[in-house]
Amino acid sequence: MTETRLRFPPSPTGYLHIGGARTALYNWLYAKKNGGKLILRIEDTDTERSSQESIQGILDGMEWLGIDYDEGPYFQTDFSHEHTAAAEKLLEKGHAYRCFCTKEELDSKREIALAAKKPLGYDRTCRTLSEDEITAKITEGLPSVIRFKVPERTGVLSYDDKILGTIECNYKEIDDFVIVRSNGKPLYLLCNVVDDIRDRISHIIRGQDHMTNTVKQVLLYEALDAPLPVFAHMPLTLDTKKAKISKRSHGEIVSVQFYKEHGFIPWALNNFLALLGWSAGDDREFYSKEELIESFSLERINKSSSIFNYRKNDPKFFTDPKAIAINEHYLRTMEIGEIGKMVRVELEEDGLWHDSYDSEKKEWYLETIDMIRDRFHTLKDFTSLGRAYFADDFEVVEKPLKKNVLKHEGLKEWLPELANRYEQLDQFTLEETEQVARDLATELDIKPGIIINGMRTVVTGQLAGPSMFHIVLAIGQQRIVQRLRNVAKLYPEI
Repeated sequence: MTETRLRFPPSPTGYLHIGGARTALYNWLYAKKNGGKLILRIEDTDTERSSQESIQGILDGMEWLGIDYDEGPYFQTDFSHEHTAAAEKLLEKGHAYRCFCTKEELDSKREIALAAKKPLGYDRTCRTLSEDEITAKITEGLPSVIRFKVPERTGVLSYDDKILGTIECNYKEIDDFVIVRSNGKPLYLLCNVVDDIRDRISHIIRGQDHMTNTVKQVLLYEALDAPLPVFAHMPLTLDTKKAKISKRSHGEIVSVQFYKEHGFIPWALNNFLALLGWSAGDDREFYSKEELIESFSLERINKSSSIFNYRKNDPKFFTDPKAIAINEHYLRTMEIGEIGKMVRVELEEDGLWHDSYDSEKKEWYLETIDMIRDRFHTLKDFTSLGRAYFADDFEVVEKPLKKNVLKHEGLKEWLPELANRYEQLDQFTLEETEQVARDLATELDIKPGIIINGMRTVVTGQLAGPSMFHIVLAIGQQRIVQRLRNVAKLYPEI
């Protein structure tokens, strides 16, 4: 039985794109489900645009996502001698030929064909050159490319696509395509096939934008006497205006690094990407790693393009709302110890981490992040919206400041008085702290909500959150007393 082998072959010309990450994920899922192997191959033949920084970005992105590979990374440039040898083999076997037509000649022929409204494409001028004619031109020093000799057949060339079904193309529509440039360097079209043959790739899962290459590559497999792999061409991911998402048009929002830097949970992004063009046939949205591997199949990948619902400058959603919703789900439901590890990284980056959170205060740490995570969207929220639990330099949001504090001038005196009473408590408990606050409101003949909502904004900077007195216990007696006493600094100086 043939071993199931897939590959992810990114070009290192920029960061890891979410479209590329989705391709890697689908290949990884299929390999895992079928007991196969995933090969990482860096296609770095574009030496002018390839960079070590981009290579590292791809490796880091895949590691962060948890998409591991079984072989590689291999580098395409390390096998350039094989690509050249394959081109020579095609020449020797009569499957390719040297073309000496200049760019000017080709452009002129194209213009004439356009004017005459005839089909465009190479007219095969050099296809029938004799050996003597070829030798003479080489001796003369004329530059040449190598073209593949498309078989002169009637009918159609076809292959089976696991997503799109049978794909057909009339032989008459296939041009004699270039496989080696005039500088002697083989084109991606050939290199890709040679590498896939060497790596024994059995399944090729890639975007539909590669389909124009596939018909030509089917011919190359045949000419190189190699078995044809299984093809599966995924639909493209488009933006809300039905344009293909790209680094050039959409910027960092389509990079994996962006989601890492904005506090996404790695598996949450994988879950989102999996659903960006695939479904199990029901309305299910959330999958564990094991569940997704078990449910995944090529046949359930959509034939039509998926939409990345990102709207630039949207004040509410910084990326696709579905991506945020999926991240929220994992943030709020994952085992608290796992979330605790992720939040630790954020606290360390912001200088808010204390070693005691992993020793004598570990229980407090985990209980606190468990208490506050229900209103958060990303891991970054723990150091912004949740900063008051870990530091005193938190921001007081303007809306609750106006509504809950500045609206009530009396809080400048009432909250320091509450601080005094809290300071005198021997038992700083949930029941005692609430009773003291309500007793003070009764004495002042005001609604308890004025005291309680004012407290919330003064001690957390927020409009809403967990139960106020659970907050009081989490932040602690000393800090609560200090913050309530300093309420006056929130009022404008007269």
